Amino acid sequence: MKVEVLFVCMGNICRSPAAQAVFERRIAEAGLDDRITVDSAGTHAYHVGEPPDARMQAVGKRRGLDFSSQRARRISEEDFNRFHYILVMDRANLETLSQYESLGGTRPELLMRYAPAASMDEVPDPYYGGETGFERVLDLVEEAADGLLNEIRQRHSL
Repeated sequence: MKVEVLFVCMGNICRSPAAQAVFERRIAEAGLDDRITVDSAGTHAYHVGEPPDARMQAVGKRRGLDFSSQRARRISEEDFNRFHYILVMDRANLETLSQYESLGGTRPELLMRYAPAASMDEVPDPYYGGETGFERVLDLVEEAADGLLNEIRQRHSL
């Protein structure tokens, strides 16, 4: 059985694609890419079919991240039964996902829960800011990715 992880933000072009790219690299480095699958989605359909934001790609590329196969999509009802982990970037999008609670399945949670030493419990949206906002997103996501990978390894004996 593969462990399936979904990262969620609003438009699926900045934060959740960054989390996907970071986590894909982490699992590849750990030799677990055959045991863990990763995807990302948005709570809104603003950018469906589009690649991640060019600014996020540029900042990520400097860190060796690959966004080339990613295209924005909106989260679906099926995702709640498919994914073992649904990790949301902020409380506003977590609240948006509460409309799916009646479906059962995986309960979404904040990604930063996996970075207890971090100074923030949400990943801020960098869309309307400058390049430093995109750098900050990657810093936070990288910190949470380490904690998440440790959790998955322990819970699923990987």
